[in-house]
Amino acid sequence: MSNEFFLRELAKGDVDVINRWRSDYELVDKLGANFRYIDKTVDEAWMAAYFNNRANNVRLAICQKGVESMVGVVYLISIDWVNRNCELAIMIGDQNCRGKGVGEFATRQALKHAFFDLNLHRVSLTVLESNVSAISLYSKLGFKREGLLKDVVYKSSKYHNMLTMALLKSEFSELNS
Repeated sequence: MSNEFFLRELAKGDVDVINRWRSDYELVDKLGANFRYIDKTVDEAWMAAYFNNRANNVRLAICQKGVESMVGVVYLISIDWVNRNCELAIMIGDQNCRGKGVGEFATRQALKHAFFDLNLHRVSLTVLESNVSAISLYSKLGFKREGLLKDVVYKSSKYHNMLTMALLKSEFSELNS
C-alpha cells in the first residue's frame, strides 16, 4: 500500500476536487462536519486563507502514484506549538479508495510527520460514534478514547454523539518500533 500512495501539501488546483467532495452528501454524512452547500468561491477563499497562514496547520493531499488528482486529504490542524499538540482530520473522497488501507497509510504518515518532523507530543481527534470503521482504524494506530460528546452534531434529522480520542508520541513510538 505505501508504495502506491504518497502525501503532498495541498495545492491551489485541489480546490475543485475538495469542493466536489464537500458537496457529496453521503461522504459528509460519515464525517463530524455538517453538510452545507458550499460554493467554489468559498473553498477558494478557504484555500487562500490557508496559504496565507500555514503556521498552525498542515493540510496534505493523499495521492495515488500515476494518477493526477488526489484521493483524499489528511490534516494536522490547530497546532499548539507551546503545548506541542494538534488535531487530526482525514477524508477519503474517492469512493474507490475507501476501505482499502488508504486511510491507514495516510493517518500513519501524518502521525509520523506530527511526532518526528514537527516534534509534537499529542494528536487528538473527534469521530462520530457511529463511524465504527474509523474508530477501529484509530484504535489500531494507538489512539485511546478520552471522552464522549453527547448529541453534539445534528445530521440526517437527528443528533449524534462524537468520541474524542488521542495519541501520545511515546505511545505511537512504542507501537511502531
